[in-house]
Amino acid sequence: MDKLALVTGATSGIGRAFAERLAADGYDLVLVGRRKERLEEFAAAHQDVKVHTVTADLSTQDGVDEVAELCATEPLTLLVNNAGVAHYMPLAELPAGKASELVNVKVLAPTLLSRAAVAGMQERGEGTIVNVAGMIAFSGPAPHSVMPRRAVYGGSLAYLVAMSQILSAELEGSGVRVQVVCPGVVATEFHERQGMDLSAVPRMSAEDVVTASLRGLELGEVVCAPGVEDAGLLEAVFQADLAVFGGQSPELATRYRAG
Repeated sequence: MDKLALVTGATSGIGRAFAERLAADGYDLVLVGRRKERLEEFAAAHQDVKVHTVTADLSTQDGVDEVAELCATEPLTLLVNNAGVAHYMPLAELPAGKASELVNVKVLAPTLLSRAAVAGMQERGEGTIVNVAGMIAFSGPAPHSVMPRRAVYGGSLAYLVAMSQILSAELEGSGVRVQVVCPGVVATEFHERQGMDLSAVPRMSAEDVVTASLRGLELGEVVCAPGVEDAGLLEAVFQADLAVFGGQSPELATRYRAG
């Protein structure tokens, strides 16, 4: 059976790097993005594999519905939920339209596309879902001095981490794997489109992020952090999460009782 991957946000950055690597590995591709000319340019340059391009905006219900239908009906081997927007700003300054766009692209779309794809993957007994988040997902405890503030953006990435971990557990034994990739700062157009110049900041390449993701799948990692050398740090976070979850009681904690 041919390998078929659907990649969102495929016109640049990490999505484009995934598409390039997967095409080289012999995958047929369904590429989703908002810039039609870039999708068509990729297809024209990769005629050795089948490339179906879909111009869709995943911040809209119509865009999500169109791509979800493909996820539900195509025999996907791999789904890469990569599409993203940043909108870095404090919540009080974030326009409602941008807040909705961010949540739609980074929370609603990955959820509904994964939901659409997973049933078929379970029936076939194989498949992989990769959600692209970022290390900002772990930045919640950071003090005010850590800028820029970005509550909705960070919260959306934290959602992807938790959703991916729980979904992976739900699918245990089904042959379907789930991974969330959490890179740090990556050398792409992502920040430039937000008016941020990070040219002086050391950045990982999008190609290295893809290498880490694919190798992480081989290693059985659910959470892949390409720039974290000590994997024990991640394990410590996860164990702390479980310790807090397991440490709850129906009794009111002593610190909350009147003195």
